[in-house]
Amino acid sequence: MEFLIPIFCVLVVGGIVLLIASVRVVQEYERGVIFRLGRVQGAKGPGLFFIVPIIDRMVKVDLRTVTLDVPAQEAITGDNVTVKVNAVVYFRVIDPVMAIVQVEDYRRATWQIAQTSLRNVIGQSMMDQILQDREQINDTLQHIIDEATEPWGVKVTIVEIKDVELNSTMVRAMARQAEAERERRAKIIQAEGDFQSAQKLSEAARIMNSEPGAMTLRYLQTLVEIGVEQNTTTIFPIPVDIISEFMKTREKADSVSSPMTKLDKPADDAG
Repeated sequence: MEFLIPIFCVLVVGGIVLLIASVRVVQEYERGVIFRLGRVQGAKGPGLFFIVPIIDRMVKVDLRTVTLDVPAQEAITGDNVTVKVNAVVYFRVIDPVMAIVQVEDYRRATWQIAQTSLRNVIGQSMMDQILQDREQINDTLQHIIDEATEPWGVKVTIVEIKDVELNSTMVRAMARQAEAERERRAKIIQAEGDFQSAQKLSEAARIMNSEPGAMTLRYLQTLVEIGVEQNTTTIFPIPVDIISEFMKTREKADSVSSPMTKLDKPADDAG
């Protein structure tokens, strides 16, 4: 019986070792792809499960979204401008089995296809489109990369171009172009303002011409405004029609007062 004790101890220790080797714990954001004698048995998890030691092998796959920085790629645009463009790609694994079976390293493969696609899309785009219409370029890149990674069980969700680097000559040329564009807009706005001002002045002139008293009131208002200024000598021409109105009023006053003066003289002589 004594020789059975060591055997029993060996069996207990071996059973404990096998139990520990067969226990696997997979996190909520992971899946475990099981291979049994080289054949895929499927993906398990999350949680606790058992595998057959030595016979089964498990490979963990992270299902969280991965942020992939694409380094600056030098390319020539459709209008022969040399630029350097970098981007960022967001992707995640949606099929753990295909991500392990169909490609050796899905992260590196996605990174390489992102670089190649970025150079190709930039080479087919115009410089103005890259600077002003990035949303369309981002959508095109996302569609191309997603189609390439779909057989690997990888879903590309977002592709964003971060920076566009230009050489100094192109930067100066674009600055001159922007300055010329601003000057053109300023001249157009000034011309539109002059045109609208001329229209308003023309309408005001027609209204004043139809109402003779309006012009007189306008001149009087201008005189009041000029009179507010101090230490200023201003020569303001008075229209003839205003003077003629005053002259007519004076003549009427003289014609009224003259008969009374003639009647008063005999009375004085009689005295």
